[in-house]
Amino acid sequence: MQPQIILLKEGTDVSQGKAQLISNINACIAVVDVVRSTLGPRGMDKLVHDDKGTTISNDGATIMKLLDIVHPAAKILVDIAKSQDSEVGDGTTTVVLLAGEFLREAKPFVEDGVHPQLIIRAFRTAAELVVKKVKELAVSIEGKSMDEKKSLLEKCAATTLSSKLVGGEKDFFAKMVVDAVASLGPDSRLNMIGIKKVQGGTMRDSFLVNGVAFKKTFSYAGFEQQPKKFDNPKILLLNLELELKSEKENAEVRLSDPTQYQTIVDAEWNIIYEKLDKCVKSGAKIVLSRLAIGDLGTQYFADRDIFCAGRVMEEDLQRVASATGASVQTTVNNVIPDVLGQCEFFEERQVGNERFNIFTGCPGGETATIVLRGGADQFIEEAERSLHDAIMIVRRALKNSNVVAGGGAIDMELSRYLRQHARTIAGKSQLFINSYAKALEVIPRQLCDNAGFDATDVLNKLRQKHALASGEGALYGVDINNGGIIDTFSSFVWEPSVVKINALTAATEAASIVLSVDETIKNPKSEAAQGEAMGGRGMGRGMGGMRGGRGGRGMRRR
Repeated sequence: MQPQIILLKEGTDVSQGKAQLISNINACIAVVDVVRSTLGPRGMDKLVHDDKGTTISNDGATIMKLLDIVHPAAKILVDIAKSQDSEVGDGTTTVVLLAGEFLREAKPFVEDGVHPQLIIRAFRTAAELVVKKVKELAVSIEGKSMDEKKSLLEKCAATTLSSKLVGGEKDFFAKMVVDAVASLGPDSRLNMIGIKKVQGGTMRDSFLVNGVAFKKTFSYAGFEQQPKKFDNPKILLLNLELELKSEKENAEVRLSDPTQYQTIVDAEWNIIYEKLDKCVKSGAKIVLSRLAIGDLGTQYFADRDIFCAGRVMEEDLQRVASATGASVQTTVNNVIPDVLGQCEFFEERQVGNERFNIFTGCPGGETATIVLRGGADQFIEEAERSLHDAIMIVRRALKNSNVVAGGGAIDMELSRYLRQHARTIAGKSQLFINSYAKALEVIPRQLCDNAGFDATDVLNKLRQKHALASGEGALYGVDINNGGIIDTFSSFVWEPSVVKINALTAATEAASIVLSVDETIKNPKSEAAQGEAMGGRGMGRGMGGMRGGRGGRGMRRR
C-alpha cells in the first residue's frame, strides 16, 4: 500500500487540463458579451444598479468596474480595461472585445489538442507585426500651425465622443475639450482640468472657464454683504481655521479671582482678531481657506470689502494656487506679497440653482474648468466620463501626434496584412496567425451589428476594397450613418495610433495569460481560523469597553 500524500488543505478545489482552460475561455467570452453591444456610435448603454445607486454608461472600463466580477480568469479583462482607461482614456470596449475574440478563435485549437504555448507564440508574433503596421499606416499631424492642429484634434475628440451619450453634441463638446487641453501646459496634470456638474438646463448650456470655477461653499451671516466682483484682486490662500475656538488641548486653568476669567475670554478673542487683522493688512481682497471661516471672520471681512470662502475643497484650492501663483499658507504671520496670487477678474455668478465663484485671466493660466449642464444626474455623470475620455485622447494626440483611420478601417487593413503574411509561413502558426487576423474583424463586424446593418454584406465589401492592389482601399471603414462603406479618414473618423497600439498589445497579453494557465487552484478559507479571528476581535472589544468605563467622567483627576 502506497501511503497517501496530502499536499493541499482539505476542501481545496483543483481543476486542471483542457477542461479548466476552456472553462476560463468561456468565462472571458461571457464577460465580453456583456460589453459587446456598447461599441461604436450606435452602441447601446448599460444600466447598472448597485448599493451605491444607478449608473447608466457605455464606457467599457466603467461597466467592467461596476460588474464586480469574481471569476479569476475573467478579472484579467477588467484589469486590461482599467489599464487602457488610465493609459490612453479611450478604446476600453475595443480592448475587451479584442481579447475575448482572440480567446474565441483560440478555443477550437485548444479543443483539438494544440499546445497553448504554440498559440501564444503565434499570437505574440502577430501582435508585433500589427503594431509595426499601425506605425507605418499612421499619419502625423505634427508641424501644423496651432489653428490647424486644433481642428485636427477636434476631429479626434469628436470620434471619441460620437460613441458616447453626448454624441449628439459632439462638435460642441469637442471644441470645448480641445480649448481646455490647449489652455494647459504640455506637461500639466490631468486634475488641472476641473469638471463641475450643475443639474438643469440643456447640454448646450455647458461652458468652459479659462481659469478656475467652483461651487459657493457653506457661508455664514454677513456673507451677502461682501462684494461679489473684483478687478485684479490679490488672493490669499489659507489652510487654517479663522474661527473662535476653545483650546483643543484639555488645558486646565485655575482662577483665584473670578474677575480674571474675563481676561482669558478676551485673550481668545484677541487671538482671532489678530489673525483677521493680519489677513486684511496683507492687502488681499479674496481670502480662501480649506478649513472653516466662522461668522465672526465673515462679518469682519464684509465690513472691510473683502470676499472670503471657507471649506474650499483641496483640489479647487490647488487649482487656484497654480492658476493665480499663490501659495497656500498654514499661518497668517509674515504674509509677504510673494505668497499672494492675482487674477484679472473674479465674480460670483449664478449657474442654474447654484452659485459659482469664478476666477478668470489667471497669470499661471495652466488650468481650465468645464461646467456641465443637463437634466438627470445619471446623464451628467455619464457626460463627465465621456469628457474625461475625450480629454485623455486629445492630450495623447498632442504628445503622440499620429492618427489612424477609425470606423474599423485600420482593423480591416491589419487583418488583410496578416492573412497575406500568414501565407508565407510554413507550419501550424499559419493557422493561428490567420485566426488572429479573423479576430481583428470583430471591430467592424460589431460596429455593423450595433448599428443594425448586415455585417456580412458590409464586411465582404470591406474585404474586397482592402484587397485592391493599389492600396487605395486601406482607409475604408464602416459608414455608420448610411450603411455600407466609406473612406473614414477623409470623413474625419480619426483615432490616435497610440490607442490602437495599446489596445492590440494589451488584448494579446490578456489572451496569452488566460491561455498559459493550465491549473486553477482555489484555496478554502479555514473556517476555524475565521472563528478564532472573530472571537479575538469580540474579546478585544469587550476589554476596550471595560477600559473605557474605568476612566469615565465620574473619576477624580489626580
